[in-house]
Amino acid sequence: MRILLLTDLFPPFIGGLEQHVRNLGQGLVKRGHDVAVATMSHGNLPRYEVEQGVRIHRMQGTAQRAATVMNPSGRPYAPPFPDPEVVLALRRIIARERPAIVHAHNWLLHSFLPLKAWSGARLVVTLHDYGVVCARRDLMYRASVCSGPGLSKCLRCAARTYGAAKGILVTVGNWATQRAQWSAVDMYLPVSHAVAAGNELAKHGLPFHVVPNFVPDGIASRAQPDDPSLTDLPKTPYLLFVGALSRHKGIDVLLQAYERLPNAPPLVLIGTKWPDTPSRFPPNTVVLQDVPHNAVMAAWRRSVIGIVPSVFPDPCPTVVMEAMASGVPVVASRIGGLPSLVIEGETGLLTAAGSVLELQDALARLLGDPAMVERMGRAAKREVRSFTATAVVKRLERIYSDLLATTEKRPSAVTVGDR
Repeated sequence: MRILLLTDLFPPFIGGLEQHVRNLGQGLVKRGHDVAVATMSHGNLPRYEVEQGVRIHRMQGTAQRAATVMNPSGRPYAPPFPDPEVVLALRRIIARERPAIVHAHNWLLHSFLPLKAWSGARLVVTLHDYGVVCARRDLMYRASVCSGPGLSKCLRCAARTYGAAKGILVTVGNWATQRAQWSAVDMYLPVSHAVAAGNELAKHGLPFHVVPNFVPDGIASRAQPDDPSLTDLPKTPYLLFVGALSRHKGIDVLLQAYERLPNAPPLVLIGTKWPDTPSRFPPNTVVLQDVPHNAVMAAWRRSVIGIVPSVFPDPCPTVVMEAMASGVPVVASRIGGLPSLVIEGETGLLTAAGSVLELQDALARLLGDPAMVERMGRAAKREVRSFTATAVVKRLERIYSDLLATTEKRPSAVTVGDR
């Protein structure tokens, strides 16, 4: 099959989505498919290159030139509406690549919509977040899980998040293109049942399969323990958090729970700082930034417990799978897609999102029972097999093939379990 992957961001940008698309492209190539990626350009990155058999096209956009649609870090995002320059660039790429399947991720999808009929390709969209209905993408409203979208409500919420001008642009763009998106997408692939529900796919009768994120086969063997970024890691076993050092990822809850733990091992935080990153950390805490992915895997192997204390409906974080692949049990919040990854009492423990006391108790329970930690670690290694490239890419192939075999009839709504 000829497949074109669309993604706002792609490595060298670092993040779960970027790594997911890279892994997907390489996994499809290994299985004999012809794969290209179209993504946004930035700085001196080459406009075209080939990486392990995947052809990468980078595009410049009109909206990208405006500071109001740029992340403060300078990471280039596509807007939630067709960008004229990106539409033209995509048309040239499609004419060159001639894909049978276009597999989109996040808002670059919107610039493909005007080209859908002309391209002749079937359109598959992986939903990594709640961007179909939520301008913020995280389904949060006033520090709580949102009860559902409403135009005036979303405008106010987006204005608080992005500022008035950008908030209006993003919200109106997202709402205005919603029906065009629904009619053009042949299959949605939410990464968890929580994402399917949050984006109201069943409510609107939209076709979808739940297909989780995944990690490469043998990911634990890629660990690079001698990477210089790990120089400050404790020599003894430690608790490990990997992700954005932000409130929505529960960093405040984690730090409060850790301070209450008696005789706790060191706490290691690996991630990127956000505007709301705490300025003070408890004693015995190590904070590491700019850690390459293979070094992160080495850090997992030396940890004793992984912690994912998200307070928003975290869709399907791959850090859980990385911990599992390393034989590390996970203490996670009972929210979003996390209960689909962590099996309560078998591969880890689940706690109420935002509960300092429950998180403290769960960590204390595991730290006081090394045999339980070891048992859960072994179970995690077995369970992660269903979240590897071999398992998930085969599922995607079947979905692609089924769509190409039904070129006339639109698929009906259907769900497939995460496991």
